[in-house]
Amino acid sequence: VLFMQNTQVAGGAKYFSSTRIAVIAVLSAIAAVLYILKFPISVIFPSWLELNFSDIPALIGTFALGPASGAIIVAVKIVLELLFTGTTTMFVGDFADLILGCAFVVPAGLIYKHNRTFKGALIGLIVGAVCSTALGILANWLILVPFYMQFFFGGSWEPLLSIMSAIFGEVTRETFYTFYLWCSVLPFNALRCIIAIIVVLPVYKHISRVINRLNARLTPKERTEEQTKKLSLRLIIIGVVLLAIIAAVILLNFFLKLY
Repeated sequence: VLFMQNTQVAGGAKYFSSTRIAVIAVLSAIAAVLYILKFPISVIFPSWLELNFSDIPALIGTFALGPASGAIIVAVKIVLELLFTGTTTMFVGDFADLILGCAFVVPAGLIYKHNRTFKGALIGLIVGAVCSTALGILANWLILVPFYMQFFFGGSWEPLLSIMSAIFGEVTRETFYTFYLWCSVLPFNALRCIIAIIVVLPVYKHISRVINRLNARLTPKERTEEQTKKLSLRLIIIGVVLLAIIAAVILLNFFLKLY
């Protein structure tokens, strides 16, 4: 029986147990670091499409803890990134990453919750990937491109067309969405999801077992007040260490860009 089955709200058990909070914190911190270290693949995609691997810890969380926890990890990683680096897109790009991340992890977690097998995990990941990719196409078509063009380029198509033309040859206003949505957004998001699937499938079971063992150690049947205080202190220390790691990664990334 996996950890998520032992921490349901029913029967008086708290959903946010100490173990769940600790695991969410660790996975969120890892996801935030991976999210901050995103990078463009300008040779084949427009420079504003930046690849990152932060879906991996979120998917592990959704399989081990449930879809709600997976969505929390997605949200926390974006909040941490905003706190440490701010936004360059007036929060529109960050919101898009939030809904795309949730569209990936929540369907995957829901399907796996009702079919806790390798096949269920694979189907969940594929469905999540399709949902996230489809939502990415719609978001770019209806929200992101119109927003960026209006607020960053003063309504001019020229900057977008010049970037796309450098990759695909002559791109006009009439053909922009054909090239951008189907030759950039679709393969980019498919690549992002495929990488996450390849990494998550072989390891999620092993990590779930580790979380189960951690849960057994941290949540004994009876815990004294002194034990509770010690556990709270440990969780605070873990949180401080994780924040320090994120800060160090951000500084390293900043200096690497300078030099």
